Amino acid sequence: MAHVETTVTVEAGASAERVFAVLTDWPRHREWMVLTTAEVTEGDGRSVGSRLAAFSGLRPAGFLDTMTITRWEPPHVVAVEHTGRLIRGTGVFHVRDTAPGTSTISWSESLDLPFGPIGRAGWILAGPLSEALLRTSLRRLAHLSATRP
Repeated sequence: MAHVETTVTVEAGASAERVFAVLTDWPRHREWMVLTTAEVTEGDGRSVGSRLAAFSGLRPAGFLDTMTITRWEPPHVVAVEHTGRLIRGTGVFHVRDTAPGTSTISWSESLDLPFGPIGRAGWILAGPLSEALLRTSLRRLAHLSATRP
């Protein structure tokens, strides 16, 4: 099984506390994460062990990404284990204050690609697209966080 890692980072005109609050408001993911809706399926969504489900795509086409929160350190870190059939691996968001009212948001994914050699070959095209979508999503999160709720 092939393993890939991707990290994107953007600056936000909002504090780490504000960014983290918007980031972990799971139903609001549709407002910033490209073509994705998310919901808490077990627990409170704000603690280790809580489970999440995110659908990415345009219904009916797309995929379900199930996750378990494995690290919860507000307002700086939230990590998940991807537990779905298609997406497996880990995802981590780091939010760091850089100055009063500004922060840096980093999103890292460490994934095991499905479909063996076909998955590895497909990542040649999907990798740059995935990184662009993550970066676009983080920019949207930064913008949303800088505006009032």
